[in-house]
Amino acid sequence: MSITSYKTGTISPSSLLVGNAYYVPTITADILVVAGGGGGVASYYTGGSGAGGLLAYTSQSISGNYTITVGGGGAGSSNGSNSQFGSLTASVGGGKGGAGETTGSSGGSGGGGGGGDGVTYAGGSATSGQGNSGGSGFNQFSNNGSGGGGGGAGASGGNGAYRAGGNGGAGSSAYSSWGAATNTGHNVGGTYYYAGGGGGSGGFQEPSVPSTGGTGGSGGGGTGGASPNWSGGVAGTAGSANTGGGAGGNASPNTGGSGIVILRTTGTYTATSTTGSPTRTVSGGYTYYVWTGSGSITI
Repeated sequence: MSITSYKTGTISPSSLLVGNAYYVPTITADILVVAGGGGGVASYYTGGSGAGGLLAYTSQSISGNYTITVGGGGAGSSNGSNSQFGSLTASVGGGKGGAGETTGSSGGSGGGGGGGDGVTYAGGSATSGQGNSGGSGFNQFSNNGSGGGGGGAGASGGNGAYRAGGNGGAGSSAYSSWGAATNTGHNVGGTYYYAGGGGGSGGFQEPSVPSTGGTGGSGGGGTGGASPNWSGGVAGTAGSANTGGGAGGNASPNTGGSGIVILRTTGTYTATSTTGSPTRTVSGGYTYYVWTGSGSITI
């Protein structure tokens, strides 16, 4: 517990007056903050969107009241929204993928570059310490371009290839034990990932020469589709909710995965109060509070 001056200190609801000093409850916590993934752009040769930025803070001494913001996934042609725990630096929303013949947007992880006719369009850059860049689009005349994959927290997005979208970058598995304890993140064979990039679009879909979208990165990244031409389009998919996954490149807009905020502290702990209906889980010697929507906590 920390001691705050009786005359000058701030009195919190959980403070205890002893003599002329307030003993303010304090806990040491680890905090995972994942922003919303980028939204899928409705266009041809579209790049996959980048994952939301992922930040982790360890051994934080916290007391008092904290506001939690959980960023939403980007809707259509927009980046994801930021997430934040109290005054800690916010994780940045994922960058949207580039439409045909445009570069990917920057974000927590960068969106993949769009394909083009004769010009290579780069993926968007990532925010330092929060993710990775998007892959470059593939360019070739006669409808053969394709989009690059969006970046993920664990790897950069793959480059587009001949009529094949780049794969989304993998998310981070560094917090797999958190995912297993709270049943959050993207479970891949017993390993839990957060913040995977979206797959790029495979370009135009034709009867004689089909296109393939890139796979979504582990961590909730959406699969890339293919733009409509003579035989119609192939649908991509949205990023998974509360993973921060980027949306797949597509012929129609897709939404990025919303973010998540998790607080972990040792032992069995119950907060003084919370808002936003967080889930409390005690597992493996830790107590977890999980927010899938914005709220607050009072220590």
